[in-house]
Amino acid sequence: QVYLVESGGGAVQVGAALNLSCETSASVFYYYAMAWFRQTPGKEREFVAAISRSGGNTQYEDSVKGRFTISRDNAKGTTYLRMNSLNLADTATYYCAARYVNHDRVHIDLKDYAYWGRGTQVTVSA
Repeated sequence: QVYLVESGGGAVQVGAALNLSCETSASVFYYYAMAWFRQTPGKEREFVAAISRSGGNTQYEDSVKGRFTISRDNAKGTTYLRMNSLNLADTATYYCAARYVNHDRVHIDLKDYAYWGRGTQVTVSA
């Protein structure tokens, strides 16, 4: 079993920045494609950003392109999400997800991910 723990969420104002972190218990973190999803009450969980196991490939949801940056440190077993210029629509619970892979492609479908963290709350207000 792989356990993921998110951190870094908080309450900020429009235009602020936050840095989210996702720590994994896996000793072979390099072999996991990683992603961030977010969800608000009553809505479907939404893809935010994904990164391949090497970090060489990334993909973002349209609304966060140019504002969010996903990265990873394989030596530390940590995945990051740098969020700049936050707006009201970014308010959500952010979840980290991991998928064991034998390739260096990204996965953006939540059904592809077997392991999930418990989430960290991001609240953006005016």
